[in-house]
Amino acid sequence: LKILIYLVFLLPNMPLSLQIIVDDDDSKVWSLYDAGPRSIRCPLIFLPPVSGTADVFFQQILALTGWGYRVIALQYPVYWDHLEFCDGFRKLLDHLQLDKVHLFGASLGGFLAQKFAEYTHKSPRVQSLILCNSFSDTSIFNQTWTANSFWLMPAFMLKKIVLGNFASGPLDPEMADGIDFMVDRLESLGQSELASRLTLNCQNSYVEPHKIRDIPVTIMDVFDQSALSTEAKEEMYKLYPNARRAHLKTGGNFPYLCRSAEVNLYIQIHLLQFHGTRYAAIDPSMVSAEELEVQKITLHTSSEQEEQ
Repeated sequence: LKILIYLVFLLPNMPLSLQIIVDDDDSKVWSLYDAGPRSIRCPLIFLPPVSGTADVFFQQILALTGWGYRVIALQYPVYWDHLEFCDGFRKLLDHLQLDKVHLFGASLGGFLAQKFAEYTHKSPRVQSLILCNSFSDTSIFNQTWTANSFWLMPAFMLKKIVLGNFASGPLDPEMADGIDFMVDRLESLGQSELASRLTLNCQNSYVEPHKIRDIPVTIMDVFDQSALSTEAKEEMYKLYPNARRAHLKTGGNFPYLCRSAEVNLYIQIHLLQFHGTRYAAIDPSMVSAEELEVQKITLHTSSEQEEQ
């Protein structure tokens, strides 16, 4: 995986690597990869988990841009509360001149995506959500009482907390490689980055569903071992009763790395509903009538399987 990621960014359709400051504080730098046709005004934006950086989504960047989608993978700066994050993210979208976007959020990234949709509900900026191994209430981690002390902890203690949620025991090669890659990414994060992310992950907060009930949602989760409890998954299903469900038999905490083909298919199925509209994340010239028909059949089959 470490070799593949560098190959991705040497391709002819090279993602644009950017560092952007939108706050008065010059230390708050958003790092991102913007790939695919810039003419698309409603791209798919990826938000990483606590341990992730923008490049953990290289498998999605490689595949989706090859199919004509515009995708942006983000790495957020140090923010200590959800309101501060949402305000910074709004400013980033303004800077990129993006009125509305689709959001793919993994774990913490998914929670922040929901909070941003909630934050902008009066003037919507989120067209749809894909929530991968995510949650709607931080109390599930039982650490709300320690959330305000993460900033005091040294980096090695914070990394130990995060690593405690990684899968252990016998794993297939793809999952083992995915975990190794995420450990490498975790090591690249500084103390303040980790402390702020864990604070956002654990400080007392929950999603208000009535503010985002009209947004199309796909809930993506796995049936094998992950940091997300069964109770947390059930709560997400209750929160979004009309959401499409994208279940993977295996994939652990990082299916976008070790089960990328399945994840990319589910992403395409989710985005299919916006093809031919102003909110399409794909270049219209890349979508043939035959491809649309195949995707519609795939979508219909997926829906039938959910009902069984």
